[in-house]
Amino acid sequence: MQFDAPQLAALAAVLRRGSFEAAAADLGVTPSAVSQRIKALEERVGAVLVNRASPCTGTPAGNRLAKHAEDVGLLEAQLSRDLALDPAPRPARLRLAVNADSLATWFVDAMAMVPEMLFDLVLDDEEHSADWLRQGAVSAAVCALGAPVTGCDADPLGALRYVATASPAFIARWFPHGVTAEALSRAPCLTFNAKDRLQRRWIERVSGARLAPPTHFLPSSTAFVAAAEAGLGWGMNPLPLVAAGLRAGRLVALLDGQTMDVPLTWQRSRAMTGALEPVTRAVRAAARDVLVPG
Repeated sequence: MQFDAPQLAALAAVLRRGSFEAAAADLGVTPSAVSQRIKALEERVGAVLVNRASPCTGTPAGNRLAKHAEDVGLLEAQLSRDLALDPAPRPARLRLAVNADSLATWFVDAMAMVPEMLFDLVLDDEEHSADWLRQGAVSAAVCALGAPVTGCDADPLGALRYVATASPAFIARWFPHGVTAEALSRAPCLTFNAKDRLQRRWIERVSGARLAPPTHFLPSSTAFVAAAEAGLGWGMNPLPLVAAGLRAGRLVALLDGQTMDVPLTWQRSRAMTGALEPVTRAVRAAARDVLVPG
């Protein structure tokens, strides 16, 4: 089946922007034209593609077609590069999954190296970002080190180094006799979200105990650091984010030398490897500047 390009573009815009009106503004047409294109595409496919709510979301078939439209844009951009043709009037768009700490420490630098690309980022824990690839919802992902997702190529990038940090006042209050299992069971810690296991893994490594300390849930990399500096709790922070705070004395490592490295890989759909080569080069270069050898 051959799809109509304006219809696919309308679908992708609605799901990206969440409304027919915003999609129309993006495409330079009327909301009525967007609605007509979506309706025609749904009739052609024989299925509902958009959940018409606020915001609009895609059905499984709609999400798959929208990703197909973006993949076509990436492949056309590759063809233009290969044939030295003029670039398309609209930049290609890439949807990918990345963990928040990578985004806060090095991934923005990679994005800046590919100014001809528009990015649509899905934030998820590095141990779960591969799920987005398995579902076909993204074309690439920064993942925890592991076996490549079926149908994907994977490049090891190095490891993001974490250190357990807290403010000097917090350590004086909660760890007056050292970082013991008993103290760790009572001291409030910081947790990014329900998927974040770094704090518990570190506790088990240094104490040999499986503990469930009181925790603040704080889904922001920068707020995580700010909360540690404010004495709200202790947490596993990426070393690049807390290096200045450690040097200035606003933060202290709970235990010297007890860092934790999280190896990362760059995985992308094998069918899109060529189209994503400029992004892959940028990801490798940015990672090399920040990550430690895995």
